Amino acid sequence: MDINVPLILFVLVALSGLGCLIDYFVYRKPRKAAESAINERFASLSDEEKKVSDDYQISMMDAQKEPVWIEYSKSFFPVLFIVFFLRSFIAEPFQIPSESMVPTLEVGDFIAVNKFSYGVRLPVIDKKIIPVSDPKRGDVMVFIPPHDPRYFIKRVIGLPGDKIEYLNNKLFVNGEASSQEELKREKGVAGDPC
Repeated sequence: MDINVPLILFVLVALSGLGCLIDYFVYRKPRKAAESAINERFASLSDEEKKVSDDYQISMMDAQKEPVWIEYSKSFFPVLFIVFFLRSFIAEPFQIPSESMVPTLEVGDFIAVNKFSYGVRLPVIDKKIIPVSDPKRGDVMVFIPPHDPRYFIKRVIGLPGDKIEYLNNKLFVNGEASSQEELKREKGVAGDPC
């Protein structure tokens, strides 16, 4: 089961932001009025006396008390917004799910993907709004194909208009054999003799 993290983050950011806005436009004004009333009631006390007066301190704490859901909203909103912004526009972590990129990337490896290499996309709906560049041959990219909701991590071997053939264990791009170099595995890697 794949979890739609961008959607979940967006909903959490929206709800916590809404809580902050509700506090600002609805609950803040009555709190400020209550604080002013307490300051008028204790106007005869100096600032030093207010600091040691239990009645003043308790009254002020009661006036400044926010509903719990407002406290949580104001605490979580900045953190959630920063995480959402970083994951949506700067870099997103991915874990390598299969052996298709071995030995370059092993199963379970984590990678951070540059989110603006090919263009700026709107989070959740994944619509490109600012094109930056196009994929180049040899790039390792993360994508979600149209036939599968899971992400794939693959190396780009062909570009639009290219003719790709794989014959007799050789890769041909536009009729030319692609240079391939056999990579040696380190001793002790699973599947290799020690």
